[in-house]
Amino acid sequence: MSAQAEPLLEVKELKKYFPIQKGFLKRTVGYVRAVDDVSISVRAGETLGVVGESGSGKTTLGRTIIRLYEPTAGDVILHEGDQVMHVPQLDDRAMHTFRRNAQMIFQDPYASLNPRMNILETIGEPLLVNNVAKGAELEERVKKVMLQVGLRVEHLRRFPHSFSGGQRQRIGIARALVVNPRLVIADEPVSALDVSIQAQILNLLKDMQAQYQLTYVFISHAMSVVRYMSERIAVMYAGKLVEVAPKEEVLRQPLHPYTEALLSAVPKLSQKRKRLVSRGEVPDLGRLPSGCVFHPRCKYATDICKTEEPHLRELAPSRTVSCHLAEKLTLGGI
Repeated sequence: MSAQAEPLLEVKELKKYFPIQKGFLKRTVGYVRAVDDVSISVRAGETLGVVGESGSGKTTLGRTIIRLYEPTAGDVILHEGDQVMHVPQLDDRAMHTFRRNAQMIFQDPYASLNPRMNILETIGEPLLVNNVAKGAELEERVKKVMLQVGLRVEHLRRFPHSFSGGQRQRIGIARALVVNPRLVIADEPVSALDVSIQAQILNLLKDMQAQYQLTYVFISHAMSVVRYMSERIAVMYAGKLVEVAPKEEVLRQPLHPYTEALLSAVPKLSQKRKRLVSRGEVPDLGRLPSGCVFHPRCKYATDICKTEEPHLRELAPSRTVSCHLAEKLTLGGI
């Protein structure tokens, strides 16, 4: 991938708030800020890893980008040739074009497949819905993508209960790739699988990326998986981006204390180093702490961290961080 490649995807100040409703009249008393002012860009052919603990807003970000959730504010822009699609503004007809260019692989291979649809119907549904193919042409395209993801065409009319977890995830990947998209949002695609199967699926995703020149937004809570898949890493915490940088720089010397804590959890065979365990948990997204959202768990926090919210800023070329103390701290990488 060329370092000068144009952005395929741009996310600008994206927000997704869910209302908190109480009482008989369901009055809105607050909001859960699941995604709060997130801006990222992804170049064509690149894999951007989005990492963070459960509850940090990663999945909501992915679903809002692809408009499974309607954004509260902000913009999502997909560049397709000379065409520029502002996704939140697309009407139903334009959404068909967007869906052919952007697909999603879901986390749970058991819940994401309809048990009443056989594999031909499951993988072929995007072709029908988007008016790409039908009949014999549809079946041929389904067979082709099944072979590419390592499934047997003899199983074309079997139902999901006949397959293992790894095979089901391959079906989900085939369903996402059958319309030849340019952008794939992969939401924790291996977290529900055994470790040996995880490696197979990750290698399959890399092979498919090389074959089809795919662009991935790869979402995971596991830094080790993101480390293997990604070229750049975006770290999320409590709905906000706290650090974005090329993978090698994040691994060698993180700039945010939360990133340091995530890196310390990566298993190491030869290096003996005490794991950093951040006290507490991800805060309630409906009642975020004042100042820096991470300060209640941060061992480096000072008075300014408790009162003033840091904003994402560029500290070096291609490196942005949301931390008041980033210039002063020397954090441990791997």
